Amino acid sequence: MIRVLVVDDSAVMRAFLASVIEAQPDMEVAGVVSDPVLAVDRIRRHAPDVITLDVEMPRMNGLDFLRNLMAVRPLPVVMISSLTRDGAETTMRALELGAVDFVAKPASPSEFESVGPIIAEKIRTAAQAQVARRHRPAAQPHAPRAKTFGAVAGTLGTIIGIGASTGGVEALRGILPQLPADIAPVLIAQHMLPGFTPAFARRLDSLCEIAVKEAEEGEVPLAGVAYIAPGGRHLMLARRASTYVLRLSDEPPVNRHRPSVDTLFRSMAAAAGDDAIGVLLTGMGEDGAQGLLALRRARAATIAQDETTCVVFGMPRQAIELGGAGEVLRLPDIAPRLRLLARATTRNSRFSEI
Repeated sequence: MIRVLVVDDSAVMRAFLASVIEAQPDMEVAGVVSDPVLAVDRIRRHAPDVITLDVEMPRMNGLDFLRNLMAVRPLPVVMISSLTRDGAETTMRALELGAVDFVAKPASPSEFESVGPIIAEKIRTAAQAQVARRHRPAAQPHAPRAKTFGAVAGTLGTIIGIGASTGGVEALRGILPQLPADIAPVLIAQHMLPGFTPAFARRLDSLCEIAVKEAEEGEVPLAGVAYIAPGGRHLMLARRASTYVLRLSDEPPVNRHRPSVDTLFRSMAAAAGDDAIGVLLTGMGEDGAQGLLALRRARAATIAQDETTCVVFGMPRQAIELGGAGEVLRLPDIAPRLRLLARATTRNSRFSEI
């Protein structure tokens, strides 16, 4: 049984979350408290497997509690977040501090029924997560500065695709700030709800030498820019004459996800072939595994994150078992490898002279 501690200052949300947990055959409520100070005692006495945590609470806010928890007694935490700009920014900080995942609070009573199964699934995933003590300080944003992009806009050549789910926010924070300002364009499919990707892009942009933004329909991808699939939309790569172009789609979810990593990777295999580089990071399920295999069959370089550094070794495991991963690397080794691969692929590209 998965023992879940609910920490929320709203009596309505506490009752709702407890009812969702009690309705699951593999879960039980380990406690229901109204603030983090009370949660400390429940953690000591009841040893929960997972915590659901409200972002904003009295006496101690969710971020301070999370920071202390991860330094002393790390446990899988699912954040319950409001769908506002401030709520989204705080959620990104929580994921950086070690929260496994988040769920958007229902905006109205009519949404409670649809959100319940999502919460249960997030808790199950969190229960399987590897959570370690956090000793390093959170990365600090760079001072605002103008960012320069690649001189050649979207010329056919090297392009990097990265896919991730649970644990991906922190994994991407370990990769993107290590990439140089002239790196090939980077396309990212991170499983994330609508409304949260703008905050995600802003946070990463503040930490990186490259620019990071939400992808837009019809954009020509530039060197030195990472493009994040908007929450709730597929991101795809297409070719137009001598350039690449980005496409967004509202087609049905693939592998239950939109954006889908498989959708991105398959489009890259078709549009870029062996000029593509694919990276599949931490996440539950199998999204991205078939797409990484399609990239490898197109003679693209492919990388899967290794088990020891994944929060959830689901998607990479599936890709490795299918034979889609040309290399299996620890998270700290992925950015250096991308720097080498991007240089080599650009130098050897059959389009390098265009």
